[in-house]
Amino acid sequence: MTLNIETFTNADLSQGWRPGNNAGGASLFKALGHPLAAPKGHAIIERLQGLGPIAIYDPTGTIGNFHSYYDLSKVDIEGYYVQRVEDLGQPFLGHDAQSVSACAKSEARAVLVLLFDAQKVIGPIAHCFPKDATIVTLDDMRIPDEMLTNQRNYLDPMNFATNFAFLRDRKGANGSDGLHTTIASANYWATHGATDPKLWLCLFDEAGDVLVSWEEDLPAAGCPYAINSETVRKKFNLDDFQGSLFIHAIRIAGHDVVKYAMDVYGDNGKSLTCSHDANAWPADFYAGMPAGEEDEELTLIVQNSHPMPIPPKSVGFNIVGAQDIAWHEEDIPPFGTKVLNVSEMLPQAKFPDQIETVAGRYFVRPRYEVVRTKTGQRRIAHANVERTDLEPNPEIPGLEATMGKGYIMPLPVLPTDRFNSTLLPTPMARSEQEMPLRIELMDADGSTIASKYLGRIQRRDHMAIDIDAWLKEESAKLPSGHGHAEFLYDFREGGEANGWLHALGRYEQKSSGHRAETIFGAHIYNTAIIYKDEPQSYIGKPPGLTTRLFLRLGDDPKDTLCHLVYPASTPWHEKSDTRLILHNAEGEPVAEKRIQINCGGSRFWRYHELFDAEERSRVSVKGNDLGYIIVRDTTCRLFGFHGLINGDTSFCLDHMFGF
Repeated sequence: MTLNIETFTNADLSQGWRPGNNAGGASLFKALGHPLAAPKGHAIIERLQGLGPIAIYDPTGTIGNFHSYYDLSKVDIEGYYVQRVEDLGQPFLGHDAQSVSACAKSEARAVLVLLFDAQKVIGPIAHCFPKDATIVTLDDMRIPDEMLTNQRNYLDPMNFATNFAFLRDRKGANGSDGLHTTIASANYWATHGATDPKLWLCLFDEAGDVLVSWEEDLPAAGCPYAINSETVRKKFNLDDFQGSLFIHAIRIAGHDVVKYAMDVYGDNGKSLTCSHDANAWPADFYAGMPAGEEDEELTLIVQNSHPMPIPPKSVGFNIVGAQDIAWHEEDIPPFGTKVLNVSEMLPQAKFPDQIETVAGRYFVRPRYEVVRTKTGQRRIAHANVERTDLEPNPEIPGLEATMGKGYIMPLPVLPTDRFNSTLLPTPMARSEQEMPLRIELMDADGSTIASKYLGRIQRRDHMAIDIDAWLKEESAKLPSGHGHAEFLYDFREGGEANGWLHALGRYEQKSSGHRAETIFGAHIYNTAIIYKDEPQSYIGKPPGLTTRLFLRLGDDPKDTLCHLVYPASTPWHEKSDTRLILHNAEGEPVAEKRIQINCGGSRFWRYHELFDAEERSRVSVKGNDLGYIIVRDTTCRLFGFHGLINGDTSFCLDHMFGF
């Protein structure tokens, strides 16, 4: 069962943002499903139940979204009326859509007008409604005006810059195995001219009940902030909790997307994870979740993103390429969080099998958690949106003549003396039946160490490339000790592609066995000419030839690591001109390092190795240690990965975000 809501539009796609790529999504479903709007929406239904026969006027096709959240079958409906000729005759609950012109002759005692900012419309057509009928509009469920950036246009996307985060805090049985979460970002809205932006936060428990809601002041422009689960627990005197943190940024500018880095860590060092923001809009399917190994238990954290339950058999799992779906048999309450044991539901799935999640638009991009049963080590990573709107693009095989390598999916190869890197190409569209690929292994200096044609990989085939084993097979090594790999389309034996190439990297610390996983999609990098919306920029229109990445810093004793990749589809500047600008807690630059990365190469570095103790000491301001680094390059677009390393005990890794 798929929820009948529109979470993004074709217009959004045509304007260049891609689902799964930090997209804000449609604002109507956010407005209808906002935690502050939901009680008012239910109150509308209760009010209509007492008014008698109801005419529904739906000038913009809102009825499916509204009915999905607030059950109109509970209301005595006299008729369904529309404005657009193309909507005439559309059925709804036994009523075929009629012209609004016919509404005046109805016997309705009330009219539900499915519009926000309805007074702009109602005045000129009031004569189309029955005389003395009560008019009820969606304005009855508006959130407070002081939370709106643009009060004149309620559905302006800037009014609904919202997102969900996962927040967990557990003290632990013996004080040493507690689990905690930090959500970290910076006030990038103020750098685009926002004055006095704030966050409205609402924490739901697993049952979907509100534990607490509050406002969080943001620091000065560009300055970092963090929401820490331990701090929240102490501030509001909470017990152990895990659930959804709803984030609404108000009075903003520049971005309608809430971006953040998420760290989940344990007191005993066996849990260390970094991830990032969920897409703010729920999708039909997610993929990019690998099955666990024999000693691993895989679970998926489902965060219901709506004010209505997820019905039984609406969430399910199958091995990619297989048809049999294992369904979750129970409902999940509104705004509730449910941890589903994928290992139990799909016992036949074993790494490198990849798993598809049937989501039905009920929840934002989910996170999965893997626990190694013998060691207690745990890690969290996120699945990605599996596209339902993509078909193979016949133009892609001919792009090589103008776009060189074309679409590149780069993944780090971490220092081989300390880490093992395993890479998995990942189908990420429902129509994708094959991936004609090769993989190239690049040293940090940009030289190609090895290249392997992988063939026309079928959807049902799950392939893992172990870099250590590949180097041994080639009797080769990475002269720099680290580098990156690139998945590229290769049509030497034919095949089809859609440009939505994804791959997942799994990394293991050799000293501890602790693992981390990250996934991303391909782009065209560093070309002077443009193909559709590629190469992309972090802001503005293509081509994307500059870099501005946010790197948050870890708390001692955890060191921050960063792996920057300089992919190029066509030859670009021979070397990057990359500045690593260290900022203190007040957003002031306090130190800077300049590095160069060869075109086609990469650079792995650690904060404590690059910045000395005196430079690091400048970060703290009046006891506030929330420093950060901006990775800035005006000559090329770099792709970055960030993480933390806790000595020889654990580490984490995920891709970075820009703003």
